[in-house]
Amino acid sequence: MGYKLLKKIKIFEFVCFLFILIEIGHIFYSLFLNNTKYLYFDSINAVDKNSNYYVTVGSNNSNVKHYEKARVSTYNKKREKKKEFLYNIGYNSAFFGVSFDQDNIVAVGSYEKTIKEHKDSRRRALIVKYDLNGNIIFQKDFQVLDNSKFTNIKIVDDGYLVTGQSIYQNTTVDKKEGGAVLAKYDKEGNLLWTKMYGSNKFAKFSDLLVVDDYIYTVGVDENHIGILCKYDIGGNIIECGRYEDVGDFGFSSVAFFDGKIYVSGSKNINNHFSAMIVMYDMDCFYLDEVLFESERGTRYNKLMVDNQNYLIAIGMVSNESDFSNLEISRFHSDGIIGKYKMNLEKINVVTYEHDRDDIFTDVIDNDGEYLVVGYSSYDDVYLSKFIRYSEALKVLDVES
Repeated sequence: MGYKLLKKIKIFEFVCFLFILIEIGHIFYSLFLNNTKYLYFDSINAVDKNSNYYVTVGSNNSNVKHYEKARVSTYNKKREKKKEFLYNIGYNSAFFGVSFDQDNIVAVGSYEKTIKEHKDSRRRALIVKYDLNGNIIFQKDFQVLDNSKFTNIKIVDDGYLVTGQSIYQNTTVDKKEGGAVLAKYDKEGNLLWTKMYGSNKFAKFSDLLVVDDYIYTVGVDENHIGILCKYDIGGNIIECGRYEDVGDFGFSSVAFFDGKIYVSGSKNINNHFSAMIVMYDMDCFYLDEVLFESERGTRYNKLMVDNQNYLIAIGMVSNESDFSNLEISRFHSDGIIGKYKMNLEKINVVTYEHDRDDIFTDVIDNDGEYLVVGYSSYDDVYLSKFIRYSEALKVLDVES
């Protein structure tokens, strides 16, 4: 009888111990894990379209470990999402540029391939070709120095031209070739050639276009120098124009019309940044410029020529006059869209101030309207969005 009573007491003690452990676990979860917040984001960095679909690329962290994952999304002409696929190889990743190639999609960006690269926050440049169902046709990475990424892509008859950078992450001093990257791949993903330009610690190409069998690239070199470089179609450099005192991102985008090259960015005047468009001739010689001046810091991120032959520029304006960083800066930035004649005469510049942060990243001509993409903040999340503007720069609708 005493043995049975002792056994029941021990069982009761064990059950009580389990309840205590469960309660401690609940308290720990409530105090720590449940209150641990992270900033959810889903961003769009670029957009393209064909006759049937829109495609966007960017990244989000909608996964258990909150890794940044490169993302491709397709939409019908009503901008209803049809497909979404993540690049789930490696660790953190993002896509920055995209183009349709007939019934395929080619996206470029960067990713951390190995655990060591993840721990060291070092990335490889990445190009991935998909079919419309998200099946990978090929994937290739590229790395010369510590940190590498591809920023944009243009389709040519026999392959893909991409821009980007491959630079040292720290203050390593040597003469190893690196910096801004221009590369060409064939349609099967074979690397045909690469060209480097500028500082191996800083230089980057952000955008490119092809005109009359010449390649024009824009970006930034060390000491805040904006660069516009001209190459022949085989990648041999012909000329490079350099512009002093630009923002950290240098020249961000490039467009062409009637024998003139137009580039966008921001100009630093006594630590105050003003969005600007600069006009060059086709040999990279400076012709003219226009600034969008404001008490707040401004920058143009993307530039295009619409179907009525006007320049359309989108970018951002900050509550801080010395703002020059495209990265997320919570509760400090608004989107801007500007329209100019080809002689750089301003028609109008409109600020979008609907949310706590609005960051405009890309724009396309959309059948007489302008479709702007980017992302905005809502409480503790950043969500991608489409904004449709009229030719008069009036907001027609917004979709997140």
